[in-house]
Amino acid sequence: MYKKVLIPLDGSELAECSLDHLRNLSQGNKIVEAILLHVLDPITWCREGCDFIATRNNQYREAEKYFDKIKSQLCAEGIDTTREIFEGGFVASSIVDYARENAVDLIIISSHGYTGMKRWFFGSVALKVLHESQVPVLLIRPESCR
Repeated sequence: MYKKVLIPLDGSELAECSLDHLRNLSQGNKIVEAILLHVLDPITWCREGCDFIATRNNQYREAEKYFDKIKSQLCAEGIDTTREIFEGGFVASSIVDYARENAVDLIIISSHGYTGMKRWFFGSVALKVLHESQVPVLLIRPESCR
């Protein structure tokens, strides 16, 4: 039984594939709490000359709206859900640190499935979480969602 499950989301449809697996695990009350996590990456927010504070605040408000919608859907399905939004430098490390510091039992994360140059350029947050985490990780491959 996983009492506390962490679901990192980046706002993409693909990342939301992990929610179906959360729903499956929650049947039969196997999950006590689901935590939706979004790590805002300040490096991608602004280009030179933009209003950093206004951009950051806008990104945070957008994330709040997105997560409140998903949280209300999951709560309506009987899944006790909380949400966390915070700024972090390295997204994968922030996810792993959050899981460790908050006694998470399982991380459910979707992979974008990048290969070749895209994987080298963008990196793979899911893969880094898988390798760095001391908490079990359920990695959802993109093929299972398309």
